[in-house]
Amino acid sequence: MSANNPLLQPYDLPPYSEIRPEHVEPAVDTVLGDNRIALQELLSRPKEHLDWATLVVGLDELNERLSRAWSPIGHLNSVKNSPELRSAYEACLPKLSAYWTELGQNRELFEAYRALAESPAAAGFDVAQKTILEHDLRDFRLSGIDLPPVEQQRFGAIQMKLAELGSTFSNQLLDATQAWTKHVTDEAALAGLTDSAKAQMAQAAKAKGLEGWLITLEFPSYHAVMTYADDRSLRQEVYTAYSTRASDQGPNAGQFDNGPVMNQILDLRQELARLLGFGNYAELSLATKMADSTDQVLGFLRDLAVRSKPHARRDLDELRTFAAEQGLADLQSWDLGYYSEKLRQQRYSLNQEALRAYFPVDKVLFGLFAIVHRLYGIDIEELEGFDSWHPDVRLFEIRENGQHVGRFFLDLYARANKRGGAWMDGARDKRRCADGSLQTPVANLVCNFTPPVGEQPALLTHDEVTTLFHEFGHGLHHLLTRVEHAGASGINGVAWDAVELPSQFMENWCWEPEGLALISGHYQTGETLPQDLLDKMLAAKNFQSGLMMVRQLEFSLFDFELHATHGDGRGIYEVLDGVRQEVSVLPPPAWNRFPNGFAHIFAGGYAAGYYSYKWAEVLSSDAYSRFEEEGVFNAETGRAFRDMILARGGSQEPMVLFVDFRGREPKIDALLRHLGLTGAAA
Repeated sequence: MSANNPLLQPYDLPPYSEIRPEHVEPAVDTVLGDNRIALQELLSRPKEHLDWATLVVGLDELNERLSRAWSPIGHLNSVKNSPELRSAYEACLPKLSAYWTELGQNRELFEAYRALAESPAAAGFDVAQKTILEHDLRDFRLSGIDLPPVEQQRFGAIQMKLAELGSTFSNQLLDATQAWTKHVTDEAALAGLTDSAKAQMAQAAKAKGLEGWLITLEFPSYHAVMTYADDRSLRQEVYTAYSTRASDQGPNAGQFDNGPVMNQILDLRQELARLLGFGNYAELSLATKMADSTDQVLGFLRDLAVRSKPHARRDLDELRTFAAEQGLADLQSWDLGYYSEKLRQQRYSLNQEALRAYFPVDKVLFGLFAIVHRLYGIDIEELEGFDSWHPDVRLFEIRENGQHVGRFFLDLYARANKRGGAWMDGARDKRRCADGSLQTPVANLVCNFTPPVGEQPALLTHDEVTTLFHEFGHGLHHLLTRVEHAGASGINGVAWDAVELPSQFMENWCWEPEGLALISGHYQTGETLPQDLLDKMLAAKNFQSGLMMVRQLEFSLFDFELHATHGDGRGIYEVLDGVRQEVSVLPPPAWNRFPNGFAHIFAGGYAAGYYSYKWAEVLSSDAYSRFEEEGVFNAETGRAFRDMILARGGSQEPMVLFVDFRGREPKIDALLRHLGLTGAAA
């Protein structure tokens, strides 16, 4: 089998089109078996022979072999899900979990790492090597290395079950999203929707062999209805279906219900934390983060809430007054997007849909690449003739002074069987291999934008442009690293509450007139965004920023409180209600089941860490304020950011890197100023 298994062959880029579900388990079984034998051989050597090259690089080689088999499978499960692939993927999760637990609890391996860290040779290690060893020894302890055997076994069982439950949560959310559609045959029902939204819905209907239009719960379709549909009952119907996905409520109540899954996940996380000697899972989460304590995180979030809530109240009062003038006396959750867009248009004469024409996808990409060329001195070119998982996928190469730096795949559009949201993941790390060769990095950048319709190119909203810049910032963090040790190259080893710094930082150029001139051009005429539209966009930048801030703080506080207080007798929705009473200005209906779709914390890496977005936004705003002082396209400042933040990856603590770049510790002032939340709200 291995001779015909593409996952077990050497490859440059993954052979996506050749990978079949039946390849998955045999590949993982083979690599895990080989790795266990190789690890035994490695540890059978005399301890004095286990230096950096044999021990750390040796283990990196084993990890790389496993990654080359597993990474394409995990990626395909997210972007091209099928029952067969899902089944094969899930069959491997307990095997992988058991393997990683074995590694983390391998006493011989731990002692070898400790001996290396304490050896005379360690004094000569570079800063990245020292940080990697420090983090690895910490991670052994967080894997239960010091626990008695019975508790180690329980730790392993919990990890295995959590991996399974996280996958179940994600699958049920995807299934619930796809289980609901609304077939519309009378165009009058879609009054208010833009031509592009209707064209996309017509395309979705046609793909299913239907006449008319098909509304789905994929985000572009959902967002179009909530923002533009004049029919209030249609908005309510779509809102209800979306906000009750994977729950005990709504049109598909009880189907794909994530409620029991969430409770199991929380119980197991709490047990895991207690096993390791932490009071709760939030404390365990912070053991690998930049923040020092649960009190510090909660204080940070509540301080922002106190500063933001008056602005949010003002935003809501203005919206209620406006809606009442339009004849709506009882503003509800399904009305917010619609009347907000109407108010934005009235106040700023700014139509989000009209902006789309100025952001055709290729112009945005061309401008984005021009911006990073000016900032970081890199060139980006599109490549042809590569293997991929879908015809829409594109591949690009980064070069510097003619030299290859790395490559990235770009998968931009929403489609069936693709997980929602936007993300970057490393397909391959930069590292110096055992044979001395340098492995260059590869990234996957995935979004869910409105796809092109017919002959017309994909036209992005400004929000989608911002999302693209955000994910590209993550990609640059992964691709522009100069660290050649796998454990600290790119985003590896970066504290989770600092990992959003480069991504949020990149968003700033979507708002700069000089940046907008590069990324905008009318798809028919090529005309750059006109000055009057630019002025309106900038004037509207902080429209409802108070409401946006308290919404993000609601998510962050809910996540952190949930993991810091689990077991105190309150259920998930009681915790959420308490947070909403504290920070929300318009709580949604009681039947809203937002947590059942909160994949970031139940199926992603953000458990007790969603606050990272706001935490890192302080860092990114303050870092960007140096560009505001020295010039937003100041090449010297750009190189400094690249050299001190992007290039150094996880080689040192984030605060050290930030202070090196900014000359001081971060301040919150720039964030509040950028969001227009500095003055007192009326």
